[in-house]
Amino acid sequence: MNRSLVITRYATALVKYVQETGEGDVVCREAESLVKTLDKSPEFAKALASQDILADDEKHRLVQGALDGKMSDSMSRFAMLVIRGRRADLFRDMLRNFITRYNRSAGRRKVVLTITREPSKEIMQRFHDLVKSKTGDEPVFEVIVDPSLVGGFVLDLEDTLLDASVKRQLDIIKEQFVIRNRRLV
Repeated sequence: MNRSLVITRYATALVKYVQETGEGDVVCREAESLVKTLDKSPEFAKALASQDILADDEKHRLVQGALDGKMSDSMSRFAMLVIRGRRADLFRDMLRNFITRYNRSAGRRKVVLTITREPSKEIMQRFHDLVKSKTGDEPVFEVIVDPSLVGGFVLDLEDTLLDASVKRQLDIIKEQFVIRNRRLV
């Protein structure tokens, strides 16, 4: 079966399940934590995806351990379903897809704001109002401080990227300069 179709089906099923059980917000936080762990630890992702290294129960305990031993019943059942179904190699993508779908169903949208220094409450309120007016959804911000931007910001709204950084503007000027100089040679 098509990889993206499998991911979508599992994520959609989990959204429906947590809406029925009322554990949606808890499972969403757990999913975010697991995605961060899987992103930071390639060894963890490899062990989870392996068909030979660990037994299913060991993989389940590994997932539970990544959540400090505290896992909701819904996440526990989902993890075991994925592991026993030999789909653990898709677990991270299923969780990412679930987070997006669950947030959308709850009227929220994940927004990654990359900025040169920690933003003030007023700046965050302006970004909040901007995103809410454009999308109609309640923004859930992840702020990344990146001094290499020199100034400005990069706003990533899942499928839309707004790059208003000084670094990007300098890159554009550099590209234009190179193109003009090629014509002169």
